[in-house]
Amino acid sequence: MTSATPDLRALAGDRPVHFMGVGGAGMCGLAELLVRSGGRVSGCDQKENAALADLARIGAAVSLGHDAAHVASASALVITSAVPQDHPEVVAARRAGIPVLKRAEALGAWVASGTVVAIAGTHGKTTTTAMTTEVLARAGKDPTGIVGGRVAAWDGNLRFGSPSLYVVEADEYDRSFHQLTPDIAVVTNVEADHLDIYGDYTGVRAGFAQFLEGVRSGGRVIACADDHGASSLLPRVASKAYTYGTSAGSMLRATDVSVGADLTRCTVLEDGRRVGTLALRKGGRHNLLNALAAAAVARALGVDWIPIRKALADFAGVARRFERLGDAAGVLVIDDYAHHPTEITATLATARASFPGARLVVAFQPHLFSRTRDFTVEFGRALALADVVWVTDVFPAREAPIPGVTGETVVQATRAAGAEDVRYHPDIASVADALAEDLRSGDVLITLGAGSIETVGRAVLARLSRVGPREVVHA
Repeated sequence: MTSATPDLRALAGDRPVHFMGVGGAGMCGLAELLVRSGGRVSGCDQKENAALADLARIGAAVSLGHDAAHVASASALVITSAVPQDHPEVVAARRAGIPVLKRAEALGAWVASGTVVAIAGTHGKTTTTAMTTEVLARAGKDPTGIVGGRVAAWDGNLRFGSPSLYVVEADEYDRSFHQLTPDIAVVTNVEADHLDIYGDYTGVRAGFAQFLEGVRSGGRVIACADDHGASSLLPRVASKAYTYGTSAGSMLRATDVSVGADLTRCTVLEDGRRVGTLALRKGGRHNLLNALAAAAVARALGVDWIPIRKALADFAGVARRFERLGDAAGVLVIDDYAHHPTEITATLATARASFPGARLVVAFQPHLFSRTRDFTVEFGRALALADVVWVTDVFPAREAPIPGVTGETVVQATRAAGAEDVRYHPDIASVADALAEDLRSGDVLITLGAGSIETVGRAVLARLSRVGPREVVHA
């Protein structure tokens, strides 16, 4: 954010602020925030989804498809980083003298007037942001929380609360988090990703370091001591630093950790002193670390342990984060947003611990040609942890194809990593039927990816429910 960035509050009066791609995970929460704050909003997207329906219900004017005419009456145009500058709506807005803001700029300008808690990291941002918001809400602080996923307790991507306290997911893509000037910055972990933006890990790390340089005077930097990438940033901000994790020396430390299918427990030490236990409804060591980060933020804001423990115990999660969709014909179906090798490894480790003895079947849709190219070997190693692996073609999102990079690339890497049962099924539209034909009673199916694969799990359940166990149980 710069001093020249217009504040949407001043623009959304008689004329609406127009959001391109308003149904997207990052855009819909910001658009809803503007509507609930009394502003006028219009928006468009390529296809219908729950976010569009929610926005229409609260008064936003939403439409399908993109058209330069959409901006004719707009006071400002908000776009994602993926929208090209030669897009007809962008060109029309600039010709008409209408301000064009990236989503990150608009968010940074909006929240700057309040206390800002910004949650950054290669993995775990969405869940940690939601957890932190819920803890602060339980403590009576009434935060406004904005995340890139649908939170069960909010039925959407926004918790609308006080304009004096914001908890926001700080996305590193396109250096978006540099638009924020937080009072408290959290770094869950730092790994190589978005190499189309940063070039290599050194560039990624430098991007996070610059984010921390934006923390306000008197602020705090909270980082995971278990992650080398995160903790290695702390010497530059030593006076503001606070650590959490399971490692010895963590200022907020979890010990005696027990991870089960539906429950994670630990003892918590604060500055070496036992302060009680935490119990989570989510499995996985990564979720425990997310919870510790949320607790660390709450403690920095003066919250005592009773509401922290209660809020974390009640936290129901975020959509597409190890989300159990249901079961049919003896098959349990789980959907997860994991689209980076480290995330896939964590998801499959949680599944192994939760369902010992079950056959783990994974359907993976690679996300972005560049990410598939940059992490081919790592994807293979991660997916090889499953018993059966199905791979579709790459979900391109904002990218053009890269020659020689397809789902087959991942299949070959997974076989090279030692997996014996790996299938390439390029067509996402028909993979649900193929999976349903192959699944056995007792299997656990996990759909993985950040693209359109989110529809596959429910399609498999519908097919299994129609067919019945006789046709899906194989010898």
